[in-house]
Amino acid sequence: MTNISDNSIDLNEALAKLETADEIKRFLVDLCTPAEIRALTERWQVAQLLDGTNMSYRDISAQTGVSTTTIGRVARFLKDEPHQGYRIVLDRIGQGHIKEH
Repeated sequence: MTNISDNSIDLNEALAKLETADEIKRFLVDLCTPAEIRALTERWQVAQLLDGTNMSYRDISAQTGVSTTTIGRVARFLKDEPHQGYRIVLDRIGQGHIKEH
């Protein structure tokens, strides 16, 4: 049986080879189910709202349809976890202060 962490290196390297938003979208459509893409999109939207607004979890849930449990998880990874993946991307695209839709 293959260790999943060994395979994740290959996936990370594959993602790093993508050069445009269109290439990433096409790869994700091939790789993920529509529900998985929707979940990733929702988490990313939540991360942006948590970072760029003072909205409560309840308000974010009402706006996005995402559960408060998922919002809490995104918040924990955004603020407390050492990986800081959300932070890297938010900082790179200048999303520190986004406007509410």
